[in-house]
Amino acid sequence: MIKAILVFNNSAKPRLIKFFEHYPEEIQQQIVRETYQLVSKRDENVCNFLEGGSLIGGNDYRLIYRHYATLYFIFCVDSSESELGILDLIQVFVETLDKCFENVCELDLIFHVDKVHYILQEMCMGGMVLETNLSEIVARFDEQSKLEKQEAGLTAGTTKAMTALKEMNLPQKIKDIKLSDLNLNLRF
Repeated sequence: MIKAILVFNNSAKPRLIKFFEHYPEEIQQQIVRETYQLVSKRDENVCNFLEGGSLIGGNDYRLIYRHYATLYFIFCVDSSESELGILDLIQVFVETLDKCFENVCELDLIFHVDKVHYILQEMCMGGMVLETNLSEIVARFDEQSKLEKQEAGLTAGTTKAMTALKEMNLPQKIKDIKLSDLNLNLRF
């Protein structure tokens, strides 16, 4: 089972943090610091698996990571997960981000955090892997983007209508109406 997914840059700035177990915020911050210290000091030519830190469960947990350009993608898993399967999941996650954002970079993770979380939720929920098919994940992402654009169009239409009403200056037009201009045929 996946316990946490962490993405941070070479300067230890977290770009994505997703815990599937509840930890107080102070413990979460300590986990991120400890994980960064464990992963960042490793050479590039060593194995991408290591024992979990003391805060996140010790020997029963593994940190499985990949380092791409300026970002570390780290999955903290228990001993029941396959290390190679998680490495493949990290690869699928990165490739999905790359397809959805067209050459993903760190800024995409910062400015589109909601979309990144949506992609992650399509892949994993509650610490369990749901989907590993890249084309399925991208298709669901594209459907969600279309829905968001449709909603934006609807809200844009109501915004335009409200702007038009405000520009009409109705209160002033009502004041300018003269009773003599109204052709009223009142019969009693």
